[in-house]
Amino acid sequence: MLVRNILKEQKTTFSFEFFPPKTPEGWDRLFLTISDLIPLKPSWVSVTYGAGGSTREHTHNLVVRIRKETDLTVVTHLTCVEASRGDVAAILERYDSEGIHNILALRGDPPLGQREWKAGPEGFCYATDLVSFIKTRFPHMCVGVAGFPEGHPETRNRLQEIDHLKAKVDAGADYIITQLFFDNRDYYDFRERCELAGITVPIIAGIMPIISRSGMIRMAELAARARIPAPLLRSVQRASSNESVERVGIHWATEQVRDLIDNHVRGIHFYTLNNAKATLKIYEALGVADSLQLT
Repeated sequence: MLVRNILKEQKTTFSFEFFPPKTPEGWDRLFLTISDLIPLKPSWVSVTYGAGGSTREHTHNLVVRIRKETDLTVVTHLTCVEASRGDVAAILERYDSEGIHNILALRGDPPLGQREWKAGPEGFCYATDLVSFIKTRFPHMCVGVAGFPEGHPETRNRLQEIDHLKAKVDAGADYIITQLFFDNRDYYDFRERCELAGITVPIIAGIMPIISRSGMIRMAELAARARIPAPLLRSVQRASSNESVERVGIHWATEQVRDLIDNHVRGIHFYTLNNAKATLKIYEALGVADSLQLT
C-alpha cells in the first residue's frame, strides 16, 4: 500500500525505522526485533540506505525480505550519494519489479573523507532533483522527504531552509518525516512555519529515545542540530546507571509522544536502532496494545 493512501485513511500514523545489519547475526537479531514489533501494528516500516556497493545491496535485500516475509508496508530510503542518474533509475526499476513503490528521497551525507557535499558525475545535486526524477520516471511511486525542525546543519538561513523544503514538496513529495528532536516546541514551530510557507503535506514527527549516555552523545553527532533540553540533560546526568538513563530516555520520549498525539500530529516515526525494547515500553506506558488504539 502507498504511504500517501495510508495517510489518507489513518488520522495518525505510527511507523518504525530499521537499518541493514552488517553481520549474519545482526540480521537474525533484526528479524527478531521486527517480530516483536509486528503486534504493535505499525502503519509502515522504513529501511535506511547504504550508499555504494555492498551496503546499498543490503538495503535492497532487507526491503525485499521484509516485503516477502511479512505483511508490513515497507519504505526504502534512497540517496544521491555516489549514484548517477542511471544508477538511480536502475535501483528504482529493481524496486518497481519487486513491488516496492514507497521511497524516502534524501540527498544524503557526504561520503567518508569528503567534508562538503559534492554531486558525483551525472548525479543529483539536491533531494529536490531526486524527487522530481522519481515522480517523472515513476509517477506511480509515493515519495517522502526529510524535514529539520531545528534546522539543517548546512543551511544558515532558516527562511531559505523552508523554501528548500517547499521546493521538494512542489517537486512531488507526498509527506515529510522530521529529524529527531527532544523538545516538541521545535516541532510545533516547524509545523507552523511550513503552514505559513504553503506546505500542506503531512509532517511526521521523528522520535528517538535516549537509551544510554554514549547513545545521547552519538545522537548529538548524527543529528547535528538536535538540542538536548536542560531538564532532559539534568535527568540523564543524575541517573546512576545506563539502566537508569534508559528509563529516563523512554519516559521523556513517552511524554513527547503523548503530547504530540494530543496536539494532532499526523504521524510519529520511531527511530528504533534495530531494538524493540524502547518502542515496546513507550506503547506500554501509553496503555495501548497497538497503534490502532492511538489513532
